[in-house]
Amino acid sequence: MRFLPALTRAATLGVAAILGVTTLAGCGGGTSSDQAANPYGLLQPGVLRAGTLTDAPPNVYLKDGRFTGFDNDLLTAAAAKIGLRVEFVGTDFSALLSQVNNRKFDVGSSSITITEARRKTVDFGNGYDFGYFGLDVPAGSSITSFDQLTGKRVVVVQGTVQDDYATGKQLNPVRVPDYNGAINQLKAGTADAWIAPAEIGDASAADSNGKIKVADRLLSPAPTAYAFAKGNDALREALNKALDEVIADGTWSRLQAQYYPGRPVPAGFTPGSGTVAIPAAPTASASAYS
Repeated sequence: MRFLPALTRAATLGVAAILGVTTLAGCGGGTSSDQAANPYGLLQPGVLRAGTLTDAPPNVYLKDGRFTGFDNDLLTAAAAKIGLRVEFVGTDFSALLSQVNNRKFDVGSSSITITEARRKTVDFGNGYDFGYFGLDVPAGSSITSFDQLTGKRVVVVQGTVQDDYATGKQLNPVRVPDYNGAINQLKAGTADAWIAPAEIGDASAADSNGKIKVADRLLSPAPTAYAFAKGNDALREALNKALDEVIADGTWSRLQAQYYPGRPVPAGFTPGSGTVAIPAAPTASASAYS
């Protein structure tokens, strides 16, 4: 009788050990299964949740209830190559990178120029586009170049590379949260100039009923790329490969011609990994960048 407690304890420990092994095996199997079903660590398996903007044509914008534009259409084509459907969600650019890194979004799609400062917050995929800075001014303005902005009231969208440029030139810019805010300041005459992504500035001037004009443009110093949360290498590498595929099959060239007709590709720029030949783009109209 004296040995029964010891035997009971041994049996209990044995059962516990068996249960422990079973539990661990079950957890291990679940983790493997989860990884197989969601290899890119997405918020929802099979769906790429992309943070983007609603008001920045032709790059990213909302039209007839659908997110479109060069960046978004290219992302949709690349995601399809790896079997993913894209779900776009509108946000402000000033919040986008932190939202990507905090995993509110799987990816950021908004003509995001790669900078060393931004690399501290997110990882970038391979560059897929280049860009120009545009200088928009109210109709009747005497400003004709970026060199004439000292002492002027210059508006920029907060957190953009245009903001960085204006700050670096010590222009003390007025910062607004979105492109509509910048456009409204020009129309109202409360700003002397807006430094914008050139394509967005061009479209805004064309849609302003003569209230805004394009004064100048300047080649941006770095390519644009999609943004990923730090360490989300599986998704970033998969989309890098998919990007090369949509370059090779002509999708990149077609979208360039569709959204930026006549815009020349700068010498030395190669999208994606740089190892894929770019098919010739369809014939486009005369360039506004010549």
